[in-house]
Amino acid sequence: MHVTYEQAEQIIVAAINKAKETGVPSCVAVVDSGANLKVFRRMDDAWVGSIDVAIKKAKTACLFAMPTGDLGKLSQPGGPLYSIEHSNEGLITFPGGLPIVDDLGVLIGAIGVSGGTVDNDHKVAQAGVKAVGVNDLPEHPWRT
Repeated sequence: MHVTYEQAEQIIVAAINKAKETGVPSCVAVVDSGANLKVFRRMDDAWVGSIDVAIKKAKTACLFAMPTGDLGKLSQPGGPLYSIEHSNEGLITFPGGLPIVDDLGVLIGAIGVSGGTVDNDHKVAQAGVKAVGVNDLPEHPWRT
């Protein structure tokens, strides 16, 4: 099952509204459950470099079905997933990417946000996810 176009639009609108509230121009990407780009928005004055980062955060959260910040904890030097960010044509392993799970507990896609601090990006992503579902998945053995 994939996030629908209508759901993706709702996610984008909620995330952009949160970014406006925080005063941070951001890039927001939504991917479907296959990690394919569904919808993307770049707010005026958002960094050009944040385009790629937002898309990769969404892709990372989808491919590993976990928040990018959780994956980042596992990919530190000496960690069990050290250097994973070099796989899959480049991943982002710091906060701002969240899986999107429907009310049946099924992964339907992910959101990635880039433009501000990682804490701000995470808050904007959370606002987007809340528009259509949750970001909590069943426990995975690698999650911390």
